[in-house]
Amino acid sequence: MAFMRQTTRMALLGALIASSPAMAADQSGVNAATREVETGANRIGQGEIAEGAEQTAKGIGNTVVEGAKFTGEKFKEAGRAANRSPSFFDGVKSFFTTLFSN
Repeated sequence: MAFMRQTTRMALLGALIASSPAMAADQSGVNAATREVETGANRIGQGEIAEGAEQTAKGIGNTVVEGAKFTGEKFKEAGRAANRSPSFFDGVKSFFTTLFSN
């Protein structure tokens, strides 16, 4: 009996999590890395060539890493959205059920 209650709780928790709105992908890491590239480039322009080149190179690397993370999150969001959308068959079934239920 206790196993059934725990299983029911877990199923309800899973349903709540699945039905909750997905968190939007966070772009702040990409923005910070982009600012790092800009700051490095500005330092090069101000004559701090070695320091600016180092910061720019690190910023480019961070931009690639953060961009990949952001893209992965966007793909996850798209996958979750696709799983929540009704299939073509469900739409047709719903249409005919509604049509003939009146």
